[in-house]
Amino acid sequence: MPAADHPAYPVGLRLTGRRVVVLGGGQVAQRRLPALIAAGADITLISPSATPSVEAMATAGELTWVERRYEPGDLADTWYALVATSDRQTNDAASAEAERTRTWCVRSDDADEATAWTPATGRADGVTVAVLTTTAADRDPRRTAAIRDGLVEALHDGTVAVQREHKPGVSLVGGGPGDPDLITVRGRRLLAEADVVIADRLGPRDLLDELPPHVEVIDAAKIPYGRQMVQEAINQALIEHAKQGKAVVRLKGGDPFVFGRGMEEAQALAAEGIPVTVVPGISSSISVPGAVGIPVTHRGVAHEFTVVSGHVAPDDERSLVDWEAMAKLTGTLVILMGVDKIAKIAEALVSYGKSPETPVALVQEGTTAAQRRVDATLATVGETAVSEGVRPPAVIVIGDVVREGPNK
Repeated sequence: MPAADHPAYPVGLRLTGRRVVVLGGGQVAQRRLPALIAAGADITLISPSATPSVEAMATAGELTWVERRYEPGDLADTWYALVATSDRQTNDAASAEAERTRTWCVRSDDADEATAWTPATGRADGVTVAVLTTTAADRDPRRTAAIRDGLVEALHDGTVAVQREHKPGVSLVGGGPGDPDLITVRGRRLLAEADVVIADRLGPRDLLDELPPHVEVIDAAKIPYGRQMVQEAINQALIEHAKQGKAVVRLKGGDPFVFGRGMEEAQALAAEGIPVTVVPGISSSISVPGAVGIPVTHRGVAHEFTVVSGHVAPDDERSLVDWEAMAKLTGTLVILMGVDKIAKIAEALVSYGKSPETPVALVQEGTTAAQRRVDATLATVGETAVSEGVRPPAVIVIGDVVREGPNK
């Protein structure tokens, strides 16, 4: 039977500390090198040139770069070779040497002449998924990539579950700005493994529908001026369920440590000796402006951005914000939790010297189906927020970046 008709034998190579030679410093090497670096391989790159990204890997000491063309003998004492030059003769000579030295060799230009194939790989839930076609005749990179993507997605969303050791404790998970697709992979995995989920109103609510029926969901919604589950009660609920040996997820909107009281909860749990895992989330202070085309920084416009809580008015003695300093900043000011205080905030900024014509954007329920943007200036934003019926949750962006974006 011809070699091409035999199925490839799948195997996982353990390359830590073992010599690997890569010939060619182009796009193929750029794609393959990170995985080889992550595997701990002792990598030698042989190529007269390299892409900027590959050169950066060499500069960082992640590999050794020999700046010349391939020469016979370069594969001596090599465990694995990736041949990816643009010259067919060089590739033929290198793969012939690999055959003589019994070095497993991948070729980017001719898989039929290679002794090894690179599978379509992906990682999820602590698992590496590698997909190979059965024979050379069946090889279709698009098909293997599609299968890989389907398996990885199934692991991400819990459709295919990986049995793990049950680990009680609490995970403070940042759910992102609202769109369920914007939670991190790790956050989604921990949700799939939870026994109890204590969720905020601003967390990605759609994800709760995906939880298995045995998962207990506790509503910790802090609805403005409505019923509240006070912070002490939330802390106690986290502690009690964790002490029962359950895996608890505290699902928050945005990031747990950006006005999310995550540290208060972490400190309460630590005082009880309960292990805590913090999973950062995408903060609404960046993602919501981006969702409506506003960059919080932009070359030649804003070199910095400042995120401020607006839940306490500038004239309130409890305020910790130096509004006079805020008014003097030339960059972008992002206000969270400030819809009902925006008139007083704008008044304070103008009184401290900010131009009343400074543009302002209010973005309500950003990244969700109900997202909407309302534009104003510091002079008009108080009245505009009322007349347009802007309500929480909304992110307020103040600064010249509001005028930027593809639709401006």
